[in-house]
Amino acid sequence: MRDAKAIAATPADVKEYPNSYVFVIDMPGLKSGDIKVQVEDDNVLTIGGERKREEDKEGAKYVRMERRVGKFMRKFALPENANTDAISAVCQDGVLTVTVEKLPPPEPKKPKTIEVKIA
Repeated sequence: MRDAKAIAATPADVKEYPNSYVFVIDMPGLKSGDIKVQVEDDNVLTIGGERKREEDKEGAKYVRMERRVGKFMRKFALPENANTDAISAVCQDGVLTVTVEKLPPPEPKKPKTIEVKIA
């Protein structure tokens, strides 16, 4: 499967919370070893894997085959406030949930006082 097809065929929900971003992707029938979650280039979250075709029992042939098999992948550009060191991924009941914590907001800069000298 081409990368473009693999990317287009993997729908995802993305939610923003006050302290995190959450990515939710349906992955029915996959084990954790079939799923790969990575951060590339410091700000691109990549979620991918491969769904393999079930072994055919002797004498069985497909009459209809609609479930996707093969590689799948999604890439998400993370915002500047995403903490790429605090990412967790949990797959439960065929749903992968990836949580990316947010960095705390930067401290506001305090005014700098310049001493005025008499010449």
